[in-house]
Amino acid sequence: MFARMQEDIKSVFHRDPAARNTLEVLFNYPGLHAIWIHRFAHWLWEIKLSWLARFISNINRFLTGIEIHPGATLGRRVFIDHGMGVVIGETAVIGDDVTLYHSVTLGGTSWQAGKRHPTLANNVVVGAGAKILGPITIGEHARVGSNSVVVKDVPPGATCIGIPGRNIMPKANQAATNSDDGAFKKRQAIAAKYGFDAYAVSEDNPDPVANALGLMLEHVHLMDTKVEEMCKVIQALGGDVCTDSIPKLKAEDFASTGISPTLKKAAAEAFDPHI
Repeated sequence: MFARMQEDIKSVFHRDPAARNTLEVLFNYPGLHAIWIHRFAHWLWEIKLSWLARFISNINRFLTGIEIHPGATLGRRVFIDHGMGVVIGETAVIGDDVTLYHSVTLGGTSWQAGKRHPTLANNVVVGAGAKILGPITIGEHARVGSNSVVVKDVPPGATCIGIPGRNIMPKANQAATNSDDGAFKKRQAIAAKYGFDAYAVSEDNPDPVANALGLMLEHVHLMDTKVEEMCKVIQALGGDVCTDSIPKLKAEDFASTGISPTLKKAAAEAFDPHI
């Protein structure tokens, strides 16, 4: 038991730069206290002393502000940072090295008996205020953004954000989906001009809506290129077409849309055939 407690204390230093010494962590981290009390309550639950287990769980909530049902299964080195308002349901399963921030809910979506709460694999991080609902699985090394509402599985290594939660795969995985190296390099060149990558997913803007916009702009740019090539061929054959240049969009046209300056620029340049 004491070995597990020492392991928990060491894990705090790895994940919280505010932790200064062992004594401070031992007495001033309610997330640790909640996990330690839960282990006792869970043991009581497993030996069928359910009333006493629930009673200990309620004391745990009163002392720490963290509600963990005694039936929930927690792995090793689970860290609940700050912790106030965290709720973990009866059939929730949490793997090793998982980090939960305050106001996280691992809840159910059904009143039916059986598995009805989430399963979090190893090394998952769940941001403050996130709600993960139902018997879904959050894959290893996945991240759930603050205040997201997740009702579907999250693949390993993905980041889930928004309401409802939408999965964002890392750039490396996105690049791997491009079988044409030339096309991928072309996307990168366009991205350099737009100020974000060809999928509009960057470290500071991992947004699926921006991702969709990036794909649309790429498609528009490709169509413009083909139209320009057709016009040149027709003109070479003596045709009188494409004499007027394509009107350009201005960033000012998007002033009232709420689109970020980067996306304004991208949209304004989408119809420029000389990208």
